[in-house]
Amino acid sequence: MLVDTQPATYQHVPATAEVRDQWVNSRLIGVLMENLLTSLGSAALTVPLVVYLLWDEVNNYMLVTWAVLLLSMIAFRYRMLGIYRLRYDSQEGPQRMEFIRRYQWTWAVIGVGWGCVVWLSYGHASIGVQFICGVLVLGQGLITLVSFSSYLPVFRLHVHSLASTVALGLLFSFVDPTSRGPLTVQATLSLLALLVIFWWLLLLAGRRMYQVHRSSFELQFSNQELIDSLTQQTRASLRAVATKNRFLASAAHDLRQPVHALSLYADWLASEPDMAREISPRILQSTRAINELFDSLFDLTRIDAGNYKVRLQHVDVEQLFADITLQFAPVATGKSLTLRTHTRPSRIWADPVVLRRILGNLLSNALRHTTKGGVLLGLRHREDMLVFEVWDTGVGIAREHQQAIFQEFFRISQHHGTEDSLGLGLTIVSKLATMMGYQLALSSEANRGSVFRVMIPSYTQQQGVPDVPT
Repeated sequence: MLVDTQPATYQHVPATAEVRDQWVNSRLIGVLMENLLTSLGSAALTVPLVVYLLWDEVNNYMLVTWAVLLLSMIAFRYRMLGIYRLRYDSQEGPQRMEFIRRYQWTWAVIGVGWGCVVWLSYGHASIGVQFICGVLVLGQGLITLVSFSSYLPVFRLHVHSLASTVALGLLFSFVDPTSRGPLTVQATLSLLALLVIFWWLLLLAGRRMYQVHRSSFELQFSNQELIDSLTQQTRASLRAVATKNRFLASAAHDLRQPVHALSLYADWLASEPDMAREISPRILQSTRAINELFDSLFDLTRIDAGNYKVRLQHVDVEQLFADITLQFAPVATGKSLTLRTHTRPSRIWADPVVLRRILGNLLSNALRHTTKGGVLLGLRHREDMLVFEVWDTGVGIAREHQQAIFQEFFRISQHHGTEDSLGLGLTIVSKLATMMGYQLALSSEANRGSVFRVMIPSYTQQQGVPDVPT
């Protein structure tokens, strides 16, 4: 399996325009539905008033039919509001958008219903009643501005339905044989002109109110995104501080032991000069451990600081394997292990120093944790990548430790081979692999062995600048 070899970090990725629009539209629909109850209440109160004003002024059967149909639609919309609050109020953008697409026709029907008041009254009722009915329709338009402008598509649909129905009602008065009263062409055209002006002003005001609503929610989204980003960055900073403290504590702990031993050996040598032959190898061993630790720490510091130089060139894999085998053969022989390599003649484009360090650390790790059997270093050629593999028949790594072993100074307790390990070899491997754009994979089973894979994508084999700073 692929392993995440790097500590958890946080890099803020701004939300896409699509995500932002979905969130904003979801909140705009929420405001629309919150205001719907107010418009339903005013409509339910206005319908009886219109019936009272037009009773016996117009055809009562048509008036009752209009009232029943409009009240039925108001009741249906009240039920629709209940469905929204029950099922969609807690949902996000896509679900709310689907709800609006399903029920947006009701706003058009309501607009037509209120526009029909002009059909009923204009040219059929007294001038005073016509005026009052016109004011009521105008009031419904203004209520629409307040209640529906938060979501522009629905607002436009309702306004267009209302205004176009009123306009048709005014025009129909010319050919309606049942109309009464002195209807002049000049008066009707004047009303149409006023209607067009009101229509345009209503759309203009609605668009501006919509922009205010939308800007407010976009600002809220940006603020929330900024808060989330700062929160995550703060947590990442705290994790980085904790990692640094753990790193320094582990380094100090690992450095204290050889330094203390070196001090004891020096005192021993000062008091027993005749035992120099026995003490000198121990002093050299402690000194070697200190140098190894410092070399590893310096490597990690250079990689993290971006000062590690990458020099890409053609690398002969057979020669690379021969050099690595020459370096580690004495270690394998000393432990009675078999060290084998497997590759075919090939040249790859890589940094030989970095690649040797990666494979050398993996091979050293495999030899350290293997007591019988052997270790195999090989290269596989795949269609889209090159895969270096290090197989061993060692103690293996339990699944719960397979991510953690790439952390600094991590060593599995009671694990054979960790006594003299610094816990930095695999950390350096992971950082170098990440720096080069390689992937690491690990397959392991406790007490049966492990295989580490370094996967080099094919796009890295394009020849580039031979000296690349990272």
